Amino acid sequence: MDSEYLSTVTKVTDTKAPSESRTKPHHVFSSDGKRVRKFRNTHPSWDQYYDGSIFPILFRVLWMKLTGNLPTPNTSSHTIPIYRPSFLPARQSQNEKLRATWLGHACYYLEFPSGIRVLFDPVFEDHCAPTFFGGLLGLGPKRYTPPPCAISDLPVVDAVVISHSHYDHLSAPSIKELKKYHPNAHYFVGIGLGKWFTKTGKIDSGKVTEMDWWDDVDLTLSPSNNSEGESIQARISCLPAQHSSGRTPFNKDATLWCSWAVSSGSKSAYFAGDTGYRALPLSNPIKQSADEVPYASIRHLPSCPSFAQIGLLRGPFDMGLIPIGAYKPRQYMSCVHSSPEDAVEIFRDTRCKKGLGMHWGTWALTFEEVEEPPRLLRQALKNRGMDEQVFGVVGIGETREV
Repeated sequence: MDSEYLSTVTKVTDTKAPSESRTKPHHVFSSDGKRVRKFRNTHPSWDQYYDGSIFPILFRVLWMKLTGNLPTPNTSSHTIPIYRPSFLPARQSQNEKLRATWLGHACYYLEFPSGIRVLFDPVFEDHCAPTFFGGLLGLGPKRYTPPPCAISDLPVVDAVVISHSHYDHLSAPSIKELKKYHPNAHYFVGIGLGKWFTKTGKIDSGKVTEMDWWDDVDLTLSPSNNSEGESIQARISCLPAQHSSGRTPFNKDATLWCSWAVSSGSKSAYFAGDTGYRALPLSNPIKQSADEVPYASIRHLPSCPSFAQIGLLRGPFDMGLIPIGAYKPRQYMSCVHSSPEDAVEIFRDTRCKKGLGMHWGTWALTFEEVEEPPRLLRQALKNRGMDEQVFGVVGIGETREV
């Protein structure tokens, strides 16, 4: 591409945050109070049943599957379009719009008109599973849509932003590829995840910044000594989400899960990562299909207040990247994965002007039909009296400008 830039990261001290966040209620400390042992969700929109082992939930889902109450989605006959991405040829172009290109699942590549380039949750492998099981044994969820390009095809990556440690959002082979082809990239991760990047990803510690909810940093790109050009700056905000983390049964919730905001020049984007919005009780009698019950009938259940706080304290945003898939069976997934109806509420709460769906169309992680999320998203917008043009989906490899 054009001239190389060197990055520096500066912590912002005068950040805005809800008053209750000052005591760090999402931190779980060791018995002596000196060490953060793990993290937790603190709002009534979370079901504390999920704070324990995941195995009872998996057993219930397996029982539903064995008894014929949970059909397997058909991944062989979808119509999800796949395009070869078209990226800008240079940082400084005549384009004054923010460009968002979907690279599959939760991976988006953002091109800001200021010149900065940001990559979210890159996973380019066939299987979202530990390398041994996925890469060598071919186990774990397998892609039914291929990546639209390779990491080496990305023209430049300045910032890599990671929502959490689950395998469909964080991949060791992809991070190693990024190091190979984009050695100057800086990584922004939640608390506790930096060690994985230095040990497993082999990333220099000086290129990894751990952040807590409501932290802000300024990323400054300065031309190298032999290059021409002006410095470029972006503000990166680590923000709450309702989810969990873990890469083995023994490190559940040991690292922080996050959503993120990035602003540069006159444009801003919100990346919701992986999140739930409101939990349905495990004993909930609502039918399995998310479109078989009016969403209005569950609005009395608590929703996560963090998104409205994000909209108030960091919004509005020009673009919101919000998960719309992996939600069935609903009473087991609602804690951690937003449905299309939830996604519309998150879009509204965070005050996004335009939105794009993600977390669908790549791996069959749960049991809804693979093309159901966009259909339910359109219906949810209609039910809310909103124009379908404000929040939609794109094909894999397709770009939307705002």
